[in-house]
Amino acid sequence: MKLFHLFGKREADRPPQEPLKPEEDLTPYAGMRVEVTAFDGRLLFVAKLLGLHGKQAELHQYSEAALSREAGDPLPVRIRGYSDRDRKAVYMEGLISPLPNSIWAVEELTVCRVGNDRAFFRLSTNLYATATMFSGLHLGEKPCKLLNISVGGACVGSDLRYHEGDKFLLKVKLLDGRPESVMFSQVVRVIEKEGGKFEYGCQFLELTEEDQGKITQNIFAVQRQRRSPS
Repeated sequence: MKLFHLFGKREADRPPQEPLKPEEDLTPYAGMRVEVTAFDGRLLFVAKLLGLHGKQAELHQYSEAALSREAGDPLPVRIRGYSDRDRKAVYMEGLISPLPNSIWAVEELTVCRVGNDRAFFRLSTNLYATATMFSGLHLGEKPCKLLNISVGGACVGSDLRYHEGDKFLLKVKLLDGRPESVMFSQVVRVIEKEGGKFEYGCQFLELTEEDQGKITQNIFAVQRQRRSPS
């Protein structure tokens, strides 16, 4: 995949920031998992936010980076994370520059707003998958469809009726040639569709940092394949 050569933009090209409302004050913290996007909406990489000091910080990459690490003018980006403490998405902006060992320096880090919406980029899919329940009416492995996936959860389509709080193992092969992904999941939202079908918003449980990294790598691999010419 050809890398995006985004460095070289001047700071003057950076869109104006929206001021944070006083009642939405929320401080990002070291260890927060974030996604980094360009101002045109392209997902650049997923990282851990570390080394916070005032308006400076570091981003330690989880994933491949969809941009060049060549030196140049700092790149304006949007940084979106999720606060496990406050259960809110945190929207930030800043200027990033490459450092060795897949680390990016962040300057002028600013919290723009917070919200209750989804924290991470979701990849739309339409893949065959299975959901394995260990109790209840639908005991055992049952077919389903993976409709989208993010680092923290997925949307699953099924003909079977599950309920909020139900837990199952979700198994899916996101890309040919890569191992099957297995995620312990919990239903957090139920949407009843026409024709006796259902869609389930699911949250992944008990993910280790290694698990999160594998899911992220698979999501980036699918994106890379889709962008590659046929």
